[in-house]
Amino acid sequence: QVQLVESGGGLVQAGGSLRLSCAASGRTFSYYGMGWFRQAPGKDREFVATISSSGSSLYYADSVKGRFTISRDNAKKTVSLQMNSLKPEDTAVYYCAARTSSIMAMSTRLYDYWGQGTQVTVSS
Repeated sequence: QVQLVESGGGLVQAGGSLRLSCAASGRTFSYYGMGWFRQAPGKDREFVATISSSGSSLYYADSVKGRFTISRDNAKKTVSLQMNSLKPEDTAVYYCAARTSSIMAMSTRLYDYWGQGTQVTVSS
């Protein structure tokens, strides 16, 4: 069983930055592929970024490529999302997710554990 707790959300002006963190419990964090997703009001949950268990493979949604960076620290059992040049359309609840596979993935259906989410609001 894995528990995920996100932090770092908040209110920021357009063009600003935020860093989200996700702390995981459990001994096998280093074996899991991890991902960040987001869900805006009235919309489906969408993929943002994913990272393989070793951190050697990364993939981003086109909408955030070049602005967001996903990283992980297996010793600290954390995964982070650095968000720069934020836009109002980035406003959403951001979720951290883990899958019992070392391979990264973009589909919500491939993830086994989810955090409770953290709100990110970008004002124009």
